[in-house]
Amino acid sequence: MTTPLRFGTLGTEGSNHSMIVRKYIAFRKLEDAEIVLYTDFREAFEALVAGDLDFILQVSVHPSHTEMSARYVHRVHVVDTFIAPSKSLAIISRTDVEQPRSIAFQPATKHYADLSAWPRQIDEVSIMTVAEGLQAGRFDSGITSVELVEQAPDRFRIDQLFGPITDVWVLFGRKPLDIRSLSAWPDAPVCRYFHE
Repeated sequence: MTTPLRFGTLGTEGSNHSMIVRKYIAFRKLEDAEIVLYTDFREAFEALVAGDLDFILQVSVHPSHTEMSARYVHRVHVVDTFIAPSKSLAIISRTDVEQPRSIAFQPATKHYADLSAWPRQIDEVSIMTVAEGLQAGRFDSGITSVELVEQAPDRFRIDQLFGPITDVWVLFGRKPLDIRSLSAWPDAPVCRYFHE
């Protein structure tokens, strides 16, 4: 009996990372794969190096992506990349706050809009912890999934809709691939633009 492959990524459950890793595993038909969620990518990369994980999935716009890629360059290797859309995102505010003063965001989403109207800006682990903080009343606004408004339209409103954001996702593993030239998707959707 073989051991299931273990994929690590950023959590909590319901985050874009956890959603995309599940879609990737389904796309690759790895039904028995296990998912381990981390609140910090450094901890995940250390687990990969130690052999506790087989792969890590990270969105390329995550603030730690460059650091992790460089810090672990000789021990961790890019083994796959793909593009995928996130959940539909928005700046969401509590309806009981007329003039929001605080906003929370996962750092990768910070530059989606001009946030200068919010004097207090808070980094959070994921879009899900942003939603949890809004529900608990810890801040007035947040960049998170529109699911929050769909679940409680009387408590939350959309101030600025971004929709799904399409990003590049990178899969890391411990074994390097034998790639000696460009490796790209031969029939990528962009190809239709090249011949128009």
